[in-house]
Amino acid sequence: MEPSMAERTTLGFGGRALAEAVIRDEAGLDALPAALSRLGGEPMALGRGSNLLARDGLLNLVLVRAAKAGEPEIVAESGESARVRASAALGLPRLLSWLAAQGLSGLEGLSGIPGGVGGAVAMNAGSYGREICDKLASVRIFSLDRGMVELEREKISAGYRRFDPGISGFWLVWEAVLLLDKDEPARIKARMREVHDKKKATQPVGSRSAGCVFKNPPGESAGRLLDQAGMRGARLGGVGFSDLHANFLVNHGGGTSAQALEIMERARLAVKEMFNIQLDREVVVI
Repeated sequence: MEPSMAERTTLGFGGRALAEAVIRDEAGLDALPAALSRLGGEPMALGRGSNLLARDGLLNLVLVRAAKAGEPEIVAESGESARVRASAALGLPRLLSWLAAQGLSGLEGLSGIPGGVGGAVAMNAGSYGREICDKLASVRIFSLDRGMVELEREKISAGYRRFDPGISGFWLVWEAVLLLDKDEPARIKARMREVHDKKKATQPVGSRSAGCVFKNPPGESAGRLLDQAGMRGARLGGVGFSDLHANFLVNHGGGTSAQALEIMERARLAVKEMFNIQLDREVVVI
């Protein structure tokens, strides 16, 4: 059966892909090129679908995703820090909970982000001034051209919602090593609760959403611009911008990707007309 993108994205829209390849171990990566050649279509790495808007209809895609991950692992320690290896398939909420229990700090700002480690690295996910690549020591990436490669952080170009390992064609984050600071578990958990409570009060964390729709322009807030342009709470069919935060698109039920794309374009044009600022998408449209 053709895999449903609506079932594989947090926003819950989209048609179907041609096929899905689930990689259960590194040996499975060796068989991936032949499988992709047999299946046809364009390969696309898919994590937990938390930053994606899939178009309607049949998509010329073969989804590639890692199977369920095991526990993180401390691979090295010094007096004040530790290195932790985490699989790409590991969910961020599970990783953060484990780090807090271990007394390892540095990623508390990512609390409330529903994605996985692989997707978070691939888009350099972050919030409240903290990005995952701030704590990235190295990453293992599989590509069709080069196979499995391990890259130290200094070999990677990364910035605001940008991650460029310098690899052409299809690639997939397999695992990451994070450099974290030691702290008291209670203090880490308190910071996580503070971040989560703040997000719960200002963002639609309980709704079907893809997170922020647009990137913040330099020195500005996309949410503030959209709010001023009248997009907070705006709806089109079953899709709309959140009443809590104007930069979050919410699936109210019964909507389509076409409606989502249309209201996103209306929002972009409204901000352009009012402020002469061009908003760039953060959500990935496929």
